[in-house]
Amino acid sequence: MIQTNMSKLVVIAFAVALLSECTQAQEVTGQLNGLVEITATNTSEQKSWLRQGWGVTRFDADSDVLGVSRAVLSGRMDFSSAWSAHAVAQYVPEPDHKLGFTEAYIQYQPLAQGYQFSARIGGFYPRMSLENPAIGWSSPYTLHYSGLNAWLAEEIRTFGAEFELKRAARRFRSKHDVSFVGALFKGNDPAGTLIAWRGFIPHDRQSVFNERVAFARVKSLYARQLRFQGQYVEPFSEIDGRFGYYVGVHWSYLKRHSLRAYWYDNNGDPGALNYTTKQYAWDSKFWSLAWRSKVSSQTQFIAQALYGNTAMGPRRGVNNDFYSWYAMLSHTFSDYRVSGRVEQSKVMDKDTWTFDPNASLTNGVTLNVSKTISEAWQVGAEFQFIDYEAQSRPVAYLPLGLSEQVWRISAQYQF
Repeated sequence: MIQTNMSKLVVIAFAVALLSECTQAQEVTGQLNGLVEITATNTSEQKSWLRQGWGVTRFDADSDVLGVSRAVLSGRMDFSSAWSAHAVAQYVPEPDHKLGFTEAYIQYQPLAQGYQFSARIGGFYPRMSLENPAIGWSSPYTLHYSGLNAWLAEEIRTFGAEFELKRAARRFRSKHDVSFVGALFKGNDPAGTLIAWRGFIPHDRQSVFNERVAFARVKSLYARQLRFQGQYVEPFSEIDGRFGYYVGVHWSYLKRHSLRAYWYDNNGDPGALNYTTKQYAWDSKFWSLAWRSKVSSQTQFIAQALYGNTAMGPRRGVNNDFYSWYAMLSHTFSDYRVSGRVEQSKVMDKDTWTFDPNASLTNGVTLNVSKTISEAWQVGAEFQFIDYEAQSRPVAYLPLGLSEQVWRISAQYQF
């Protein structure tokens, strides 16, 4: 953990030092935005995975029925026409009133007449999602993210540098915007842990830097082969010293149709283990394809699919293929927005360790209605149905499947 923290501090310190050299005598401007979300929700009788239970919802019997479910503070400082600093901090109440950063980076984006070059250095989300464009990587469509993007919010973050070369349509009198994106990073080695020992679950909780995320006490982790793995994941740890990378393409047509295609590879050494933190490096790689179309001036269709593999252990004792997809339709009229989403996620166990079953299947349906009261206030209601199966449940003397229904009523204040 100390090495991980130090590597992140070195990256940030280097970026700040470079920025200070490039912005001498420049006028500094800034802006601060925030969001507070209050929700009333039904709670599950199943203990949440956040408290090492087998439930598949955020809120269980130990959660407040009414309270602040999330608070976000997003800040930006512009040091010059090219250099800026960005940070996002979030608070969530469960399981232990967590407060921390979800993003913090320096951005370089000089003015350009033709092709536009930009770079980000620090900690941030890869821009794979078209579902989460709002403040603090939240969704304007539903309270709960799809299981696909909920997993990205839990286990995927870039700690390194990202570069983009953009061909803007307006500068070339074209109907097409095209961008090429690439990044090098460290500090995302355990990504894949939750896929193997919990699976994909739709929710709206984001992991903060240096957080430890729990999951159920899986029986197989008491076996000799997995005895060094903790019953939790520290998703942003550096373990094997290797660099990971991703590359992507963004394309849009007349701002009506958008496509984002990514290949992600954390280049993890599955045999690497930190005995102190009880975390393995996972070799995780996947394709992500996201699409958004404006069906009309009031209606949008958004879809995304993920397919990949994750493995850990000196001989890839845990080896899983996985996929996740969702499709969503969102319609606005007057001050209302109505959104509906269907989704499915599956983990396919490929290894020979029969004592450690990892296969799981998640199906979900989400319906949301929201109303804008003013520039600052928005209220809404959401229903979510989750049907979940995991082969690890019978090993723990539980039924193979579990179905949950979640109702939430929300009030959001933005500033």
